[in-house]
Amino acid sequence: MLEAKPPSPGSGAAGAAAAHIHSHRRWAAPLLASVLLSSLLISASLFFSSSRALLLSFSPLPSAASAEPLFVEAKLRQQMRAEERPARGAVPRIAYLISGSAGDGAALRRTLRALYHPANTYVVHLDLEAPAAERAELAAAVRADTVYARFRNVKVVTRANLVTYRGPTMVANTLHAAAILLREGGDWDWFINLSASDYPLVTQDDLLHVLSELPRQLNFIEHTSDIGWKEYQRAKPVIIDPGLYSLQKSDVFWITEKRSVPTAFKLFTGSAWMMLTHQFIEYCIWGWDNLPRTVLMYYANFLSSPEGYFHTVICNVPEFRNTTVNHDLHFISWDNPPKQHPHYLTLADYDGMVNSNAPFARKFGREDPVLDKIDQELLGRQPDGFVPGGWTDVLNTTEKGKPFTVERVQDLRPGPGVDRLKKLVTGLLTQEGFDDKHCL
Repeated sequence: MLEAKPPSPGSGAAGAAAAHIHSHRRWAAPLLASVLLSSLLISASLFFSSSRALLLSFSPLPSAASAEPLFVEAKLRQQMRAEERPARGAVPRIAYLISGSAGDGAALRRTLRALYHPANTYVVHLDLEAPAAERAELAAAVRADTVYARFRNVKVVTRANLVTYRGPTMVANTLHAAAILLREGGDWDWFINLSASDYPLVTQDDLLHVLSELPRQLNFIEHTSDIGWKEYQRAKPVIIDPGLYSLQKSDVFWITEKRSVPTAFKLFTGSAWMMLTHQFIEYCIWGWDNLPRTVLMYYANFLSSPEGYFHTVICNVPEFRNTTVNHDLHFISWDNPPKQHPHYLTLADYDGMVNSNAPFARKFGREDPVLDKIDQELLGRQPDGFVPGGWTDVLNTTEKGKPFTVERVQDLRPGPGVDRLKKLVTGLLTQEGFDDKHCL
């Protein structure tokens, strides 16, 4: 018979405490080892990270060709350069803005007809001063025309803008039309702004034929940094244009306080009429480095801002300043010194217009007889008809509702105007020091 073992000295409360301490010791050792191991790993990680950062700080930077741009502006510039326009030799496409005011409806329709080509795109705008009935008549005439309806390349601005010409509203209207043209596909190479008092001196086939041989990055914009008297009469005064907030046209008014000439950008001035590239128009609308918006806000208080906004933007941007051709492609008869508006052109100016070799002229009175002479002798246009060209030869073979494109220069049918225009453009691009005369 087994006898009971007497209790050991460690039994009871003291024994229980000892057992508890012993159990803590069993897991304390692994915990301590884990903490030490984690500390070692963290220290090693910090050491190698700092060493790598130190190494990189002395490493050469990646080449510009392989480096990913850090800022979004640089990425957008790369994208802009990557999206090349058609190569020289292809037939370009032109986007037109033709604008007018009260009473200009008939003149605008005539100018549109003289400029029409189904491969181009057109935005026509009668400003808010024109009666609603006149604007509705223009829209109805475009809808009812079978050729316009067939190619669907004429857009009428239904939400009209008030344009005062002396303030920034003309710039805003131009940007509005450009935004419409970009939204409607944007498949064009150059943008040309005209008014109802402009008229072509060459056919569209003449113009497209000459432009097909030019680099697509050229911007035809008359400009100079020698603003002269405009510094004191336009740059330093501050004006308010009621056309920005009113439904009725009224003259601008001046603020008594003057401002200094900008130091963030250099001012340029020139003609309000221009031919600008698709890339530059896109830059003015997107404004990814904010300069177009900054300059636009400055010119909101500038008298006759259409004569400075685009010029100042293009000449302050490295990507575009060397793309300028200092000509507005117009024949205009000015006083000497020039006044606010040019002379109205008449039959007495016909020879001067032709000898200028310019593709456009302004300013014409409504239904002036000189327009009939231009139609007959330069454009070959019948009353209320279109200007004949290569597209009229294949009009009946083009499927209805499909976009019209000219695939080959040989499909154009240029006339005598092509020689005059080629002489003008060649003279501009080959003049001595052309590459050194941008944005001076």
